[in-house]
Amino acid sequence: MATTAPVHPVDEVPPVRQLAAFGLQHVLAMYAGAVAVPLIVGGAMKLSPADLAYLITADLLVCGIATLIQCVGFWRFGVRLPIMQGCTFAAVSPMVLIGTTGGGLPAIYGSVIVAGLAIVLLAPVFGRLLRFFPPLVTGTVILIIGVSLLPVAGNWAAGGAGAKDFGEPKNLALAGFVLAVVLGVQRFAPAFLSRIAVLVGIAVGLAVAVPFGFTDFGGVGDADWVGISTPFHFGAPSFHASAIVSMLVVALVTMTETTGDFIAVGEMTERPIEPRTLADGLRADGLSTVLGGVFNTFPYTAFAQNVGLVGMTRVRSRWVVAAAGGILVVLGLLPKLGAVVAAIPAPLLGGAGLVMFGTVAASGLRTLAAVDFKTNHNLTVVAVSVAIGVLPVGVPGVYAQFPDWFQTVMNSGISAGCLTAIALNLLFNHLPGGESRPATEAEPEAASAPA
Repeated sequence: MATTAPVHPVDEVPPVRQLAAFGLQHVLAMYAGAVAVPLIVGGAMKLSPADLAYLITADLLVCGIATLIQCVGFWRFGVRLPIMQGCTFAAVSPMVLIGTTGGGLPAIYGSVIVAGLAIVLLAPVFGRLLRFFPPLVTGTVILIIGVSLLPVAGNWAAGGAGAKDFGEPKNLALAGFVLAVVLGVQRFAPAFLSRIAVLVGIAVGLAVAVPFGFTDFGGVGDADWVGISTPFHFGAPSFHASAIVSMLVVALVTMTETTGDFIAVGEMTERPIEPRTLADGLRADGLSTVLGGVFNTFPYTAFAQNVGLVGMTRVRSRWVVAAAGGILVVLGLLPKLGAVVAAIPAPLLGGAGLVMFGTVAASGLRTLAAVDFKTNHNLTVVAVSVAIGVLPVGVPGVYAQFPDWFQTVMNSGISAGCLTAIALNLLFNHLPGGESRPATEAEPEAASAPA
């Protein structure tokens, strides 16, 4: 009698009702970050409100397509894990510089297209570098990802960076209420509800926020019902050497960050990343970035915000995140729906973000718990890497006097910490004379001490 092979949790397809709920939860977790990049870049370039709205809808559309490519996959494109895609913040400063120094949006999109093609070509090379990511490095990188995201949740909880009422007690109270609801649902609710604790927390928080005046749905009436992003809406792309070079640096940074996110999700879903799957995932990043340049948006990468949601809910199906990608496509085609989601106040996301991003950091600690820290230099590797990774997060202007390319690499705590962890692991554990010393040589006094 033939038996069917068990389906891995990553490949399971939940019922439609659960797909919709889990997918919406992922969308809410990443929406604020997804629209932040077009808002920042468009605002710096002083674009009109209509052009800003166009950038946002184009971004949501390509976010959804990129997520579908990454989760569902085709041929050698897509890591086929629950990975949400969004615009990378590493590209913000270079794009603002390119856009405001005469090149405009066409120069940005030309450099983005070249960067995307470069990622596609470099993906197999990065795949072969996976051996430089042992648990010592991966655990450190996952820890840095979580710690780097916590200030984002803190800003949301306080009302959102730049808000007039930033830090007011009412904002923190609302965030604390949402956090309490999320924790209560996780602890006491039935299994299905506990898996959508973030969605329940935001929904209950929204019910409280509306009567207290936290929400502003004024933008919903002004938004169009249907909006379709057409290729090269802002003009044919132009290619400038300096812009391309700066965006190639961004490409290397985003590949490093994405590798860390892939490894984190691989650990959480118990489907470890292999060289081929890493290359396939990075290749999808490159394709999505090319599509971004064509359809009037920006470079794409794995969104670390949603890594925490996977770890927190323990919902490992890639089809859940694919459903989230489908929702993003709909939001990109229906700007009025996107405006409704955009009206959700930042403190709601902050309360949920604290537990989600903390979950990422805790997952890094869990990975590091399996690492041997005796009679070797592994503790130094972790300590220095975390310090370098957290430095630009705690002191945002620390590299302000350095060249632009250096800032692009080091202002991202994730890429800075990842590169440091790889370099120190090579220095202490792989170069001649750097290997761990036996206990009898490293601690002769301890060995001879009386019991």
